[in-house]
Amino acid sequence: MMNKYETIFVANSSLGEETVKALVEKFTSLIGSNAEVEKVEEWGNRKFAYPIEDLTEGYYVLVKFASAPEFPAELDRIYNITDGILRSLIVKCEQ
Repeated sequence: MMNKYETIFVANSSLGEETVKALVEKFTSLIGSNAEVEKVEEWGNRKFAYPIEDLTEGYYVLVKFASAPEFPAELDRIYNITDGILRSLIVKCEQ
């Protein structure tokens, strides 16, 4: 059974353009290999409402995908152990 999800993650834009692109590629390919990707939207650099780890902006990426119910927990675990990811959110969408 496949469920629909949306995930957004914020990469540390102060690491440089090459590192940010590598993080985006890492997570889009990870999601692509474990789920059916419907859409990837790179929102680019945006200012934060409040500082996160003394930073004032980050690189936002939204990915919509369909996967088995077990995959989002693993994706969240990988977000949490990856350097360069400041924040992430995974939401199950209504069918």
